[in-house]
Amino acid sequence: MPGTNLTRDEAATRAGLLTVGSYLVELDLTTGEHTFASTTTIEFTCASPGASTFADLVGAEVHEITLNGRALDPATAYVDSRIALDDLAAANTLVVRADCTYSRSGEGLHRFVDPVDDRVYLYTQFEVPDARRVYTTFEQPDLKSVFTFRVTAPEDWKVVSNSPSPDPVHLGAGRARWDFAPTKPMSTYITAVVAGEYHEVQDVYVGAHGEIPLGHYCRQSLVEHLDVEELLTITRQGFEFFEEAFDFPYPFGKYDQLYVPEYNMGAMENAGCVTLRDEYLPRSRQDGAFYEFRASVVLHEMAHMWFGDLVTMRWWDDLWLNESFAEWACYHAAVENTAFTESWTGFTNARKVTGYRQDQMPSTHPIAADNHDLEAVEVNFDMITYAKGASVLKQLVAWVGLDPFLVGLRQYFRDHAYGSSEFADLLAALERSSGRELQGWAREWLQTAGVNTLTPASAVDAEGRYTSVTVQQSAVPEWPTLRRHRLGVGLYDEVDGRLELRRHLEIDVEGATTEVPELVGEPRPDLLLLNDHDLAYAKIRLDERSLATVVRGLATLDDSLARALCWGAAWDMVRDGELAATAYVDLVLGAIGSETDAFGGSVIPRFAATAANLYAAPTTAPAWSRAGSRAYGGCCTRPLPAATCS
Repeated sequence: MPGTNLTRDEAATRAGLLTVGSYLVELDLTTGEHTFASTTTIEFTCASPGASTFADLVGAEVHEITLNGRALDPATAYVDSRIALDDLAAANTLVVRADCTYSRSGEGLHRFVDPVDDRVYLYTQFEVPDARRVYTTFEQPDLKSVFTFRVTAPEDWKVVSNSPSPDPVHLGAGRARWDFAPTKPMSTYITAVVAGEYHEVQDVYVGAHGEIPLGHYCRQSLVEHLDVEELLTITRQGFEFFEEAFDFPYPFGKYDQLYVPEYNMGAMENAGCVTLRDEYLPRSRQDGAFYEFRASVVLHEMAHMWFGDLVTMRWWDDLWLNESFAEWACYHAAVENTAFTESWTGFTNARKVTGYRQDQMPSTHPIAADNHDLEAVEVNFDMITYAKGASVLKQLVAWVGLDPFLVGLRQYFRDHAYGSSEFADLLAALERSSGRELQGWAREWLQTAGVNTLTPASAVDAEGRYTSVTVQQSAVPEWPTLRRHRLGVGLYDEVDGRLELRRHLEIDVEGATTEVPELVGEPRPDLLLLNDHDLAYAKIRLDERSLATVVRGLATLDDSLARALCWGAAWDMVRDGELAATAYVDLVLGAIGSETDAFGGSVIPRFAATAANLYAAPTTAPAWSRAGSRAYGGCCTRPLPAATCS
């Protein structure tokens, strides 16, 4: 038996056989500090009566199994984390009564005792396959169902799930039961139960489609750090933006956000019951990057309510799409409808660079990895999934156009609401809305690994006007694919001591060489910036004149995203051996003091430290230390910090 490692083929076979009508999940959280009681009743149909299948349950002590009124012996039916179900009827009822174990590692139902005041806090974390640690499941994303939770807990606790929290039924002896209403159809991995002595703040968002109750929760020892007004502002702005952009009302009624302790992830998009690590509640003064990133996390999970929860991937092959979409959407929403209007700059400076870095390692892999089983999912859940995936989705939006993208996306939500889909379904919707052929585009971008390099080449006449401009595309031998790119090109001039944009245009790049006839006759700029507006996922090069302009005057370029692209181009040139480490450090020391992006101000000096400590001759370090002191207003008397990333 394969045990916990469900394969894609097994999941497809089970999905073809079963339709799951409902779950009733009864949890008793008052039975002890190490285990809890879990009774699950599943109603389901079978397309081939007489067939066999299995249910999933991990790490449990099973007391009773009943299938259609027939008792199954747990000693023989429950083996290797699976419950064998034989001789199925057309309509079936499965009841499993068990004791399950609390987690201390984040999977399943995590139990935490606050050392500050000994209060108890529980929360579930089920992605990818861990609902089966709390109740009996058919653990795969495409077997959606309706869930009814009944939770017994101490009567002074808060209990939160996917449905609105009901008034508890008091049972005596300090115990109470919360009988939640049935949920909308959803996958097991986005169900949730959060229980404990949480502090609660309730509010409401009033939008075009009515009211959405908003709850914020944290442990009692962090109440003073729950900056709920700021969190409410971001939440309301997110709903205002997404309900209009997606043209689909929020699908899950209420929206709770719970800041939980000892979280092993950043956050999780449980439908209507989002959990976030409580480190996002600031205990001390934080820089702008903290609040900008936290806003992106809040918006990322909210975007999942539509893309991931309302419409869910059929299998984990499309996990990249689930995360990449939410990543793109959170930055797009932040720029369009929050105070963080330059969030794409932070993404370029700090987030996207992690995708570039990982994509150039021997361990790189295509975005759409072949997740043939659950173990493969765990291996491929990385920054290629998030940072590269979001960058490529941003490129897809540029390739088809934002308006056609949203038109196709809205139809996709209508067509697949409360169901499951595949990436091909989204592509088909976008092809219809945009008129662009996308199957070949998807093969280029999703089924191959590696990053392309785009280099400008040009010729000018005696008057300094372009007679030709081309974009040359290259790839490494291990991943030789030359892709199609929708690319911005910016022409910047030095004007009164500042670098100013003269002209921006967008072109399609394809193959090894792409002519740019639109620039013939244009005066050569001081800075020719490929990938202006950062639409593409590609390394870019600066020509000799542009590099000299950047070294001399990057601090005079007011556009923060254009600066981020210049910073990134220079760093890539250093790593690829095309720019001396000394030149890069000089660039950083000359311009970092004027950098306004909080992420850039944090990340770029670390890159300079790498260049100084690993790539340059040791004899240059003392001079850089003195220069660093001047660059930071005389407050730095130590050498550049030790390299922390590359």
